[in-house]
Amino acid sequence: MITPFAAAKAYAATQKGAGIGDIGSIGTQAAAPSGGFADILKSAMTDAVHASKNAEHQMAAQVAGKTGLVDVVTAISAAEASLETVMAAR
Repeated sequence: MITPFAAAKAYAATQKGAGIGDIGSIGTQAAAPSGGFADILKSAMTDAVHASKNAEHQMAAQVAGKTGLVDVVTAISAAEASLETVMAAR
């Protein structure tokens, strides 16, 4: 299940990637994103794929004894949150 913190983080990353202003621009006229919802969704899916690949690399590194279990769990959690965000947006 996605946590409120993960949802807020994904929302902020999506806004930043879409070129929408920061918190200081609240209440001002912001420029519309150039690509729209399709580009935002594509970016979120790309991020989910990268997070999944990172988790796989962390698992392989842990099996080889090059990283700790905490790093693996963190990478898997990040991949899960990214995937749940994409599924919620879909």
